[in-house]
Amino acid sequence: MAVTASMVKELRDSTGAGMMDAKKALTETDGDMDAALDWLRTKGLAKAAKKAGRTAAEGLVAVVVEGGKGVAVEVNSETDFVGKNDDFQKMVGAIATAALGVDDLDALKAAKIGGKTVEETVTEAIATIGENMTLRRMGKVEGGQVLSYVHNAVAPGMGKIGVLVAMDGGSEDFGRQVAMHIAAADPRPQALNEAGLDPAVMAKELEIQTAKALEENAASAKPKPEQVIHNNIIPGRMKKFVADISLLDQQFVVSADKITVAEAAKQNGATITGFVRFEVGEGIEVVKEDFAAEVAKAVKG
Repeated sequence: MAVTASMVKELRDSTGAGMMDAKKALTETDGDMDAALDWLRTKGLAKAAKKAGRTAAEGLVAVVVEGGKGVAVEVNSETDFVGKNDDFQKMVGAIATAALGVDDLDALKAAKIGGKTVEETVTEAIATIGENMTLRRMGKVEGGQVLSYVHNAVAPGMGKIGVLVAMDGGSEDFGRQVAMHIAAADPRPQALNEAGLDPAVMAKELEIQTAKALEENAASAKPKPEQVIHNNIIPGRMKKFVADISLLDQQFVVSADKITVAEAAKQNGATITGFVRFEVGEGIEVVKEDFAAEVAKAVKG
């Protein structure tokens, strides 16, 4: 029986198995959906699928640098304990190395490590280790030289925060200082400069600052003309917002002098061309249950 794309989708939707696993199961069982489900269970892949609904917000970020190219990947797990597992660390390291040869996350999932795709490798690890895991994202930079920094490292090149910095000129020491700045800066830098900031982020902030300035002015004992609000106050606040989250405009935390990252780069003969900063679990919403709810859930199975 011919295996169709709709059959693969149906099996994926019902089990949560990977596309290649679902296709192989159907091929092996001549398109028999029930037999394919049993095949997945036999291989431990359906068991992995049952865990797919559980929030994976822990894990590791790994960075790999090769010449003028650097990659960072984030692989999540449910608990911090798994991040200390040797097998998990080896898998994350292998995935990061594979990322050097691809350009995006989809290509990375399809890349081969040890004769299996990355997606298959993660799925098998879920069944073996017993926690939901996800290959969440990858980032890549290229430049004259690429430097890295890992914060809270649990193994070489992997930890809770991973940073890559691409630059032309300058020294390795300065590049690592910039990477350390990116890891430590609060607020964290979101782009090199204003041109690289997400327009949606800028539009939202303009909306917030406009509403805030108008509300404050309305409540003031001596309100200013609206022209002053729109032409001076709001632009001033937006300029500060941009400076706070643009790497080159931030005050360089590694230096005792009050200089910006851009000024520090100039002093060191460097041009910073790009960066990646990944922190494990950032942006993932974790729903916490109280103890009684957890016990009730466990009793129900």
